[in-house]
Amino acid sequence: MKQIAVIIVAAFVATTTMSVAQNQKDIVKERKEIAKLSKSELNEKASKTARKEAKKYAKEGWLVSPGALPIEKQLDKSYLMQYEYDDSFFPKYIMGEAMSIGENYDAAKMQALELAKLNLAGQIQTEVTALIDNRLANKQLAAEQAASVAQSISASKNLISQSIGRVVPVMEMYRTKNTKNKEVLVRIAYNAEMAKEAAKKAIRQDLEEKGDELSKQLDELLGW
Repeated sequence: MKQIAVIIVAAFVATTTMSVAQNQKDIVKERKEIAKLSKSELNEKASKTARKEAKKYAKEGWLVSPGALPIEKQLDKSYLMQYEYDDSFFPKYIMGEAMSIGENYDAAKMQALELAKLNLAGQIQTEVTALIDNRLANKQLAAEQAASVAQSISASKNLISQSIGRVVPVMEMYRTKNTKNKEVLVRIAYNAEMAKEAAKKAIRQDLEEKGDELSKQLDELLGW
């Protein structure tokens, strides 16, 4: 029996080791493919639209940090992500953009990112409001329910912003003002499905704080 147990354990360890080794190989392979694609994308010429737009930014004094992608390549990335759709043919990402001025680059960038998140939150808020209005118009939602949820939505912008998780940096550039302050422009992308979850979390939190039983029916009310 002991010999059988030893054989089983040894077989399990060997299988686990092989599995871990295979996973590591797969990860290395995936990283190599990503690196290859990134290099290919970097060497590929930017689209005509991106090059034209990049010239406008350059004339306005916008620059990129050393090591960052050129403006035209950043624009290309932004355009591509805006035209990505999910299986239901809805946009896969929503974009948020903001500018901020600070005494130094890092401070301006941090503020711009926060403002871009608020911009995203505002877009999510608008989308959910339209959804509620549509369900009310189609009599899928009672007027008092719509009013209660709408009130929570209107108060949820900051909560949505706080609920937004990891964003994808799409563009980042800066210019120096006459005052020597730095003005930073950022554009970020956020997965649309994750945006819905952020909205639900924020609205549910507001409803719960008010003791509203609608918080338990939120998925049904929004049709998500």
